[in-house]
Amino acid sequence: MSVVLAPGRWSRAVRRVRNIIHPNVTVTAPPDNVVAERNLAVPSRDGTVLRVNVYRPAEPGKYPVIMSAHPYGKDYLPKPTRRGYRPFPNLRILPQSEPFSFSAWTGWEAPDPAHWVPRGYVVVNADLRGWGTAEGTGQLLARDEGSDYHDLIEWAAAQSWSTGKVGLSGVSYLALSQWAAAATHPPHLAAISPWEGFTDFYRDVAMPGGVRENGLMIVWTKGTARTRSDSNVDLRKEQLVRPLFDEWWADRNRDIEKITVPLLVCGSFSDHNLHSRGSFEGFRRAASTQKWLYTHRGPKWSVYYSADALAEQDRFFDHFLKEKDNGQDTLAPVRLEIRKDADTITSVRREQEWPPAGTEWPRLHLRQDGSFADQPESAAATSSFHTRRRGLRYRHRFATDTEVVGPMRLLLPVEVAHCDDVNIFAGVRKISDGKSVAFENGYGFRGSLVTNGMRKASHHLRDSDGKPRDDAAESLAPGQVVQLEIELLPSATLFEAGDELELEIAGRWFYARNPLTGQFPSYYEKSPRGRCVVHLGPGHDAYLEVPVQGRGR
Repeated sequence: MSVVLAPGRWSRAVRRVRNIIHPNVTVTAPPDNVVAERNLAVPSRDGTVLRVNVYRPAEPGKYPVIMSAHPYGKDYLPKPTRRGYRPFPNLRILPQSEPFSFSAWTGWEAPDPAHWVPRGYVVVNADLRGWGTAEGTGQLLARDEGSDYHDLIEWAAAQSWSTGKVGLSGVSYLALSQWAAAATHPPHLAAISPWEGFTDFYRDVAMPGGVRENGLMIVWTKGTARTRSDSNVDLRKEQLVRPLFDEWWADRNRDIEKITVPLLVCGSFSDHNLHSRGSFEGFRRAASTQKWLYTHRGPKWSVYYSADALAEQDRFFDHFLKEKDNGQDTLAPVRLEIRKDADTITSVRREQEWPPAGTEWPRLHLRQDGSFADQPESAAATSSFHTRRRGLRYRHRFATDTEVVGPMRLLLPVEVAHCDDVNIFAGVRKISDGKSVAFENGYGFRGSLVTNGMRKASHHLRDSDGKPRDDAAESLAPGQVVQLEIELLPSATLFEAGDELELEIAGRWFYARNPLTGQFPSYYEKSPRGRCVVHLGPGHDAYLEVPVQGRGR
């Protein structure tokens, strides 16, 4: 069976142009037998008026509520034309490799009323404070989002058409707001489903490993500014002046440990440059005793609206909002999906924990000749690369079929020359028959990486527990060797016998930023010009820790 090879620059450009003309989405007409009430006023605890759109069954009665709240505007919907409905412009520049559909009453990244209302739910789409039609001043990731969402939930629970049970759903920011609301413990919140949502703004998105993100942060700041001009926080400006983790960054994180409500988290292996890390951390850190994790490596929005994902959401919300005895309580917590390439799923199974029980973590030690070994180099050795050019590559060939499932960890002793710092980017590829294999990555990019991680060398300091610090930095002195620990994001990949795992270590991001041939909008700051020296041998641990199922090697 063939595998999907990583596309070249020009084939990527052709696909992007095709998607701009014909995005891979179908927008259907609004559903029948649905009552739509728009722009309803909801007073918050301090008197600021928030506003919502409500979609409910035409048949009188009381129904549980599926709610979303965000800064993108509840009235931002597909536009009607003479030929049907025009998809969101976002989907023209951020392609989805699998076709999907939703109705014309579906807000950006929000639950589709055409799915939920016929199933006996009320769908509520809300404008957060200062966004869309809501009063107040908008602040992305503001502290009061949790309390405002809390008030929205309690308002919905008290309406004549509500049973008093409210669940939350939605993708990306619509997941971030769920984290914030659930931490405030609204009495009528019955369950949440944060679908791809980061939990640590600094480490997940803006400054992973201390490396400044120079793509999304620009696009996101400018895009939301056009939604409401009175937003008073410029995230990009703050990012530029705050290279270290401080109280400002901490204030924009969610209190995940306070969450106790039942939750269904989507943690994907295909949103690595945005939500993947935070989704898995949210699942791990939440105090909820009833929590489930849905993993996948497909395109983000296609999956959320897919039949399989909706079936998972249906069962979850039916159980906790409608009290159906449908086996949710006995369902193994983790839905694990493994792929051999961007399109080929080799296994979907339930696991009791993440990473799966029985995972082993062999260390692949880097060798000067570009190979890996079970043991470190016996003699001192070095390899080096220019910080603005191609980096170093190391390969390991698998003797048997092997599932690599979980996060990886790279320990790397480095020294710099002709500069005092370097941004280290670590990328893992799958090589089959000598060619790079394609996987779905962030923003609809069909790149070749299995996973990636990064760390700025000046962020080599550690706390009392030995964990890397992001609140302090120290430039490297001439001749100084520092040990970096680089976290590589979760993945779930089948390497068949003869396939190779390739690790690339470089001083620049692996792809361009432009929207045709690159991984738009994702991009990261360049390293200062100079050389980076990797040390191997006695006294210098240099290895990649790889999570494998069983003893497959």
